[in-house]
Amino acid sequence: MFRKFLKRMPKEDGKSVLDWEEHYVNETIHLWGSPEKAMLNELVTPVPELFRDVAKQKIAGKIGELALEEKASSITTDLIIRGYILATPKRDHKFLRKKLDEMKIEVAPYEHLF
Repeated sequence: MFRKFLKRMPKEDGKSVLDWEEHYVNETIHLWGSPEKAMLNELVTPVPELFRDVAKQKIAGKIGELALEEKASSITTDLIIRGYILATPKRDHKFLRKKLDEMKIEVAPYEHLF
């Protein structure tokens, strides 16, 4: 609860962490296709259901940030995986590795991000 409060506090630029997440999601919502949304939903299945929506929002925000920085024309599998790795704590990466292995996705190109 306290972490959520801290994320809502404005930073130097006047926007909070949650404001920026929302901004990135809103700016890139049109770039998401059904397969990409399904992939994100599949990747967050190891997250306890109670926290899943919050995790998806945070991860989608990071993916959106990367997409805007790179001027992507659509959300790709590569963006989703990189965004997921960058948005989650190191302790959760083992669950992502396991999930990617189940989905038959090679993790070697992303080793430098783990």
